[in-house]
Amino acid sequence: MVGRLSAAAPARHWHPIEDGRIQCDLCPRACRLHEGQAGFCSVRVRENDQIRLAVWGRTSGFAVDPIEKKPLYHFLPGSQVYSFGTAGCNLACKHCQNWELSRGRIETGTRDAGPPSGIARAAARHGCESIAFTYNEPVVFLEYAIDVALACRERGLHSIAVTNGYVCAGPRRELFGVLDAANVDLKSFDDRFYQRITGGRLQPVLETLEYVARETDAWLEITNLLIPGLNDSNQEIDALTRWVVDRLGPEVPLHFTAFHPAGQLRDLESTPAAALRRARAIAGSNGALHAYTGNVPDPEGTRTACPGCGETLIGREGYSVAMVGLDSAGCCRRCGRRVAGVFGETLSSR
Repeated sequence: MVGRLSAAAPARHWHPIEDGRIQCDLCPRACRLHEGQAGFCSVRVRENDQIRLAVWGRTSGFAVDPIEKKPLYHFLPGSQVYSFGTAGCNLACKHCQNWELSRGRIETGTRDAGPPSGIARAAARHGCESIAFTYNEPVVFLEYAIDVALACRERGLHSIAVTNGYVCAGPRRELFGVLDAANVDLKSFDDRFYQRITGGRLQPVLETLEYVARETDAWLEITNLLIPGLNDSNQEIDALTRWVVDRLGPEVPLHFTAFHPAGQLRDLESTPAAALRRARAIAGSNGALHAYTGNVPDPEGTRTACPGCGETLIGREGYSVAMVGLDSAGCCRRCGRRVAGVFGETLSSR
């Protein structure tokens, strides 16, 4: 799919303001741009008195991944997903592992030309059931992501976003209106963490989570990366998991994943497995039915258990998946309880 890079495409969600600048209305940053200036994300640029998306059709590469890598544990488990991203991000996380893409130059961060129809064909050719917008933040390439999702829908493929959820209401409706699933990174339950470590704010992310859970048909899972000494206290985990259970529901899967030193936080220690197990236990005590651990070997922390009888429904070791206790309808074979998730032909064929 390598080819000529596309020209910048018109972007939506902006308006002119009285001082002659144009304000971007995509995310809460509300960047105000002079002619030729790019927003904080580096990919939405003012050109000829409009905002254009500089990475429409420009990708940072492609990969075929297990869907569990996103991570999504209750959406077509055991299937393959066609992953790709572009460049740019609307947060500035100090621990970002993909900073070359999120904060790097477009010219060096994107190489392949990826028209939406071509991505859909490639995903189908590789036997994938879905495509994932990942590697960098899909909110910043919203128009391109929507075009790809629509092209994939025509081929019967699902669309997934791995996102920070930092987006305004109008664009939020557009993006999640074409998605079948999302993993939203809830980086902390403390607004001070968001301001100091990510350069953003917490409340817009909470609003996105509530919107997806209550107002859309997209399947939702949440990732919380635990960073020692910054967002891993019992009090914060307790508050976060209580909020998820109360506001989103007890069946929303929670993934507690291990931090490994990266970016500007290379002087910190990696998250110990015990901290992840502690977070999982707190989530369970607060009513979360599906809490998982990630980025460390932990078969117990990655298995899907029946909320009714405790039977192992899906066993996982790394990215190897064993469907052992679910029937073709997504119910526990032992007690018959329906398990929340999207379980289609991938499950019934096993």
